[in-house]
Amino acid sequence: MSRQEQPVTAVERLRALHVAGTPLVLPNVWDADTATAVLETGFPVVATSSVAVARSLGYPDGEQAPVDEMLAVVRRIARVVDVPVTVDAESGYGLPPAELVERLVEAGASGFNIEDTDHRTGARRHPDQQAELVAALKESAGDRLVINARIDSFLACHDSGPDERELVPEVLDRARCYLAAGADVVYPIHVRGAQVIRTITTELGSAPVNVTLLPGGPDLAELAALGVARVSLGGGLRTMVRTALGRFLTELAEQYPA
Repeated sequence: MSRQEQPVTAVERLRALHVAGTPLVLPNVWDADTATAVLETGFPVVATSSVAVARSLGYPDGEQAPVDEMLAVVRRIARVVDVPVTVDAESGYGLPPAELVERLVEAGASGFNIEDTDHRTGARRHPDQQAELVAALKESAGDRLVINARIDSFLACHDSGPDERELVPEVLDRARCYLAAGADVVYPIHVRGAQVIRTITTELGSAPVNVTLLPGGPDLAELAALGVARVSLGGGLRTMVRTALGRFLTELAEQYPA
């Protein structure tokens, strides 16, 4: 490295890895051990899952785990890995934006997710209200954290819910609001339809879009072709591990003498 060159920071590495068509893939973890497993298999970033962290601590998802305990997990992860760590910070745990930012940075985070559902009320924040929150977070974070603004519209698309296509205008409006407020990435969580994903990535142009890898949805190659820049497993890795563990324990219990 020449005298003029500066070392690339973890935040810069994380931001640079968001490339449409060559997405950053994040198998979301919940402790130092699973973070190490992700690192050892070659993934360049470690991301947490709020539901996986909460369950590992003995709490339900939805900001039921105390923020101090969640951040203690982040610190342990950051201590054992030498790659960027991005944190599922849910909807902010009710902390003032500046405090949330400082606590994430102190814990070793390089980025974080922020949801537009307010877990204190159980309701979605109005786009303008969420944009104000994102702007305040950006003002405090500056270039110290990559902000991933989660858009919860598609969570309503269950068996009897609305068609995804009906929600695209709202999702795009929210995405543009959050990006204008300072978000680096937008995350329309649980979108499944390939054409809907293509519409979102096309309409948002160069803005990085994060999508969840879901059963029955597009696979990694298809998501890359759709222009996605970041792919998350969310709670999927923890579900897979927990299911395998349950299956093994069931088989073991069946062999246990009565």
